[in-house]
Amino acid sequence: MTPRIAVYPGSFDPVTNGHLDIVLRAGRIFGRVIVAVSNAPHKVHTFSTRERVAMLRECVKGMSTVEVDTFSGLLVDYVLSKKATVLIRGLRVVSDMDYEFQMASMNRRLHPEIETVFLMPADRYTYLSSSIVKEVTRMGAHVEQFIPPPVQRRLRLKFAAGGKRP
Repeated sequence: MTPRIAVYPGSFDPVTNGHLDIVLRAGRIFGRVIVAVSNAPHKVHTFSTRERVAMLRECVKGMSTVEVDTFSGLLVDYVLSKKATVLIRGLRVVSDMDYEFQMASMNRRLHPEIETVFLMPADRYTYLSSSIVKEVTRMGAHVEQFIPPPVQRRLRLKFAAGGKRP
């Protein structure tokens, strides 16, 4: 039997411990997880697509069933191109649900063969977002408990060098 492939998309700007918690949870459920970094040229990111992919690859090194890739365009088209049948979305708080429900409904209309599965991170990560991590880092706070070491280093360097504001 072929392992079920799941795609976990996002901007991951930067990847947080909450994101990695979802990757681990998805990895226990599905045979293969593709972490798909959005390459949306209309969005302003702190890190380039190449930097985000590099950080993710470093963070998931050793997870044999996880791979990192990029996508642009319609997500469901990407999911089908990877022969995946599941789309993973993380839910932190109730306010996430409205947007995620709309997206899942649209994706189902476009390609009903793709199932959206919502996963909640561990309680300690429910308040965590990339935006908050960038903001408190920019203000000088220590963020070691929120992001993995490869991201800590790059985030500090980015803001020390006058990188884009979150």
